[in-house]
Amino acid sequence: MWIGVWLAALGLVLGIALGLNLPFTVPQAYAKYMSVAALAAMDSVFGGIRAAMEEHYDNRIFITGFFSNALLAAGLAFIGERLGIDLYLAAVVAFGVRLFQNLAIIRRHLLK
Repeated sequence: MWIGVWLAALGLVLGIALGLNLPFTVPQAYAKYMSVAALAAMDSVFGGIRAAMEEHYDNRIFITGFFSNALLAAGLAFIGERLGIDLYLAAVVAFGVRLFQNLAIIRRHLLK
């Protein structure tokens, strides 16, 4: 169980380090899509870490949730842009709340 948690944490740290050090910029037109997709992906990662700590992690659920959350968030941003509404904010709020809830539960597990 703990090896999976440490591998996920290591992957997250390496991904952040690479993202900050690579000279890659996202065009302004895609910034909304990428930001909500990244937030959704982070929510899935923290949900996977939480599930591993609670000993009910399933790789199939993690993979499908990872991609479906990212696609749903990007889709909301796309539809909202076409309608002229900031619909991506719904995804930001929903995934942001879940991200902080998962982080709080992970913190409680680590403090026990």
